[in-house]
Amino acid sequence: MSKRFVLAAVAAAVLSACSSPAPVRTEPTYDEAAKSAFIVSSQSAIDKLLAGVNRESIGQSPVLVATVVNVNDLSRAAPLGRTLSEQYASQMVASGLHVKEIKLRGDVFVKEGAGELLLSREIKDIAKSHNASMVLVGTYSTAASFTYVSLKLVRTEDGRILNGHDYALPNDRDVQRLLAVQR
Repeated sequence: MSKRFVLAAVAAAVLSACSSPAPVRTEPTYDEAAKSAFIVSSQSAIDKLLAGVNRESIGQSPVLVATVVNVNDLSRAAPLGRTLSEQYASQMVASGLHVKEIKLRGDVFVKEGAGELLLSREIKDIAKSHNASMVLVGTYSTAASFTYVSLKLVRTEDGRILNGHDYALPNDRDVQRLLAVQR
């Protein structure tokens, strides 16, 4: 065997090894899930919303969390709105508020595929039946790059907005999937 042939064979082997990229892990990890920016942004939104509210005015009276709905279609909630509402309720409980789970009650206006919609005309009746002094309501609106979320903490007695907070979610794959309305 000639030296040239051996060198050519070695060079070919080296080049072929370079042309095949090593497999890349594409699945998310539990560590990444634990640090989810989506969850962190929901928790931060509630922390900021509550920072501007006199906590003594809330006291131990129950707070209701309505399903966050699409501002352009208040009668429907995509999985995004229901997921955000669940995360908001969890963070409010972690903040020491008494949050009432209204999905467990049959007398609340629960619409299939829409979640617990609390429109302004319904707030007083629903809150009264649950003895709630506050309701967290919210809407989202999808644009090209971001989905904009607006939250309001409303006093049920008179409909006064005690505080509000607005923030944006990037329209990444997770948010796009959660925006899909299941029919």
